[in-house]
Amino acid sequence: MLHRFLPAAASWLLLYSSGLRAQELFFDSNGVKLHYTISGKGEPVLLIHGFSVTYPIQWVYPGISSALAKHYQVIGLDCRGHGQSGKPRDPKMYGAEMVEDVVRLLDHLKIKKAHLVGYSMGGFIVLKMVATHPDRILTATTAAAGFEKAVDSKFLEELAQSLDRGKGIGPLLVRLTPAGYPKPTEGQLLIGRFLLNAINDQKALAAVVRGFKDLAICEQSLKYAKVPLLALVGELDPLKPGVDSLKELRPDVEVEVIKRADHMNAFYQPEFINALNDFLARHGQNPKPGSKDKKKHEEREKKSPGFCR
Repeated sequence: MLHRFLPAAASWLLLYSSGLRAQELFFDSNGVKLHYTISGKGEPVLLIHGFSVTYPIQWVYPGISSALAKHYQVIGLDCRGHGQSGKPRDPKMYGAEMVEDVVRLLDHLKIKKAHLVGYSMGGFIVLKMVATHPDRILTATTAAAGFEKAVDSKFLEELAQSLDRGKGIGPLLVRLTPAGYPKPTEGQLLIGRFLLNAINDQKALAAVVRGFKDLAICEQSLKYAKVPLLALVGELDPLKPGVDSLKELRPDVEVEVIKRADHMNAFYQPEFINALNDFLARHGQNPKPGSKDKKKHEEREKKSPGFCR
């Protein structure tokens, strides 16, 4: 698993260091300077990356952002604690603040509603947005992330302590290895640690991890938010059970399981961008001609019992 991800990250670092980057844009989000990029024209699609990577690694290198920019205005965000954005080391500066960063960026760009697409950590941020700010969302796509009924505080603290000690995200890479596959070797973890240090601050990432508990989702709010929802997940992803739980909670969610893919490579597969493009085409404000007929969703209750945060 890890050995398939490292060459991509290393190649991106070469591009990054040579200056082949999109125009750098920044805004202030409650005292933290956040980096974002914009490309293309059309309905806005905001892309949110996963933990410990960046917008270019997650979305640019695999060609996802360029494919979407043919039909949409693509907004790429470096989440706080990552990439070129500010990296505070206080856990209170993360969690719910990362969700509010999305709202503030939309406000900054004077965008009322956008399509939101998040991978892994970004997917959990998108689901939290669905539960707390459904009025700002055209559609929501969560990839490699689902509805987790409980927060694994013990594991999160183990990961945070590893980062605090400068030992990297080894516990996470082990946890994300598909069942029956060999765990990453010490050599692979060492290379991963080198790449991690090249683009991030490990103590800031530890703070991000400790803030994850605040991304816990209110089941009631997620269930009744009237937002079209797509879940993309690799067949071998250890986080797939969370997507299964999401489907149980929201029978209307469209699920695309990517065959033979895992957490670290699902976004490289052509099925990923194909399913995303089709979903956006069918659920946009102006559905594209020739796209698949929109699925009939199960009848939702007319009155929501109320939202919680």
